[in-house]
Amino acid sequence: KSDGSVVATGVNSSGQCDVSGWRDIVAVAVGNYHTIGLKSDGSVVATGVNSSGQCDVSGWRDIVAVAVGNYHTIGLKSDGSVVATGGNGSGQSNVSGWRDIVAVAVGNYHTIGLKSDGSVVATGRNDSGQCDVSKWNLN
Repeated sequence: KSDGSVVATGVNSSGQCDVSGWRDIVAVAVGNYHTIGLKSDGSVVATGVNSSGQCDVSGWRDIVAVAVGNYHTIGLKSDGSVVATGGNGSGQSNVSGWRDIVAVAVGNYHTIGLKSDGSVVATGRNDSGQCDVSKWNLN
């Protein structure tokens, strides 16, 4: 909402809709059973299933964007680096070496990063070619 509060509706079997106390939120991202909120101060909050550690974001700082897959959570930091938590069975959280990233997007089991030079990087499951981005340049 415009005042930084959040509302949610739908199945709440795992607490993924328990956001009524959230304040100062500037962005949200949702997975199958977890919800992530980016606060105006660059910190991150989470609720829902944490079976793979996908909600372990309490120490994140300087985050400017978040993205969520089935069981992983990605944070884009203000310095262009990327952090991840949660499942990594397909390599979808292998982003620790990424630099100069300006935007992130996440699928169920893969992660995409747009670099400042317009090139794109990807990691994770590639069974349908979803990570075949080496020739992409969005400049």
